[in-house]
Amino acid sequence: MTDSIPSPSSRTVELRDGLSITVTEQGDADAAGGKGILLLHGGGGPFTVAGLATALADRTYVITPTHPGFDGEPRPEWFDDHTDLALAYLDLLDALQLRDVVVVGSSMGGWVAAEMALHDTRGRLGGLVLMNAVGIDTDGRAKIVDIRELTPGEIGPLAFHDPAVLPDPATLSEEQLVTVAANQIALEIYGGERFNHDPKLRRRLHRVALPALVVWGEEDGILPTEYGRFYADSIPHARFRTVAQAGHLPHLEQPEVTVAAIEEFLDDRAV
Repeated sequence: MTDSIPSPSSRTVELRDGLSITVTEQGDADAAGGKGILLLHGGGGPFTVAGLATALADRTYVITPTHPGFDGEPRPEWFDDHTDLALAYLDLLDALQLRDVVVVGSSMGGWVAAEMALHDTRGRLGGLVLMNAVGIDTDGRAKIVDIRELTPGEIGPLAFHDPAVLPDPATLSEEQLVTVAANQIALEIYGGERFNHDPKLRRRLHRVALPALVVWGEEDGILPTEYGRFYADSIPHARFRTVAQAGHLPHLEQPEVTVAAIEEFLDDRAV
């Protein structure tokens, strides 16, 4: 990041009915002219996309919300599914008066991004980037793993090509362990009874008219590459890009390749 780009800052935006969203802002908002990137984290929490936010802020304004219920953020009792998140982030874009926003979502954040595209009645969005996103049902044609049945130690080898990327649980403080446990509870709340998919979503994605990029870590042991292809094939204007030697979070294991794919997509949109 160059010296001319403002340092990251955080603020809380009040929306409605007791709902507030805390966002981290990076990049030059003035230069972006009311546009930018909305970056949505997955079940691991906002730290999993922090490096990606910094990389993308070199070229544009990046807003990274913390989902209510994650990292100690308050979550109203009524706010309890993925559609609530999607509508809240559309309200957030309204409040910030942003337009032509590219939503980049990882895992659960990708599901929320897809739902945003289906509910965007005010033309706030300009594109989608889905990174190993959950959310669709493939009618059993791409077998996925229900992580609720696994311990953190069992999830790591499935989620990562190189499990060494993961922090050693033994090195985490008691406070960090409490945060991890609370984040897992929030993930299960948003995942719903069927956990991390809506059986009707795939059949609705034909209505998404936005350009889209589906990025997939090839070594994801939770969501196989076939699942990603189903996602891309369900969106009319989507391209599919795999990332070698990466699992469920390609932006952590192969950051340069992942950022390059996203930047190429952004450049193509600008043509």
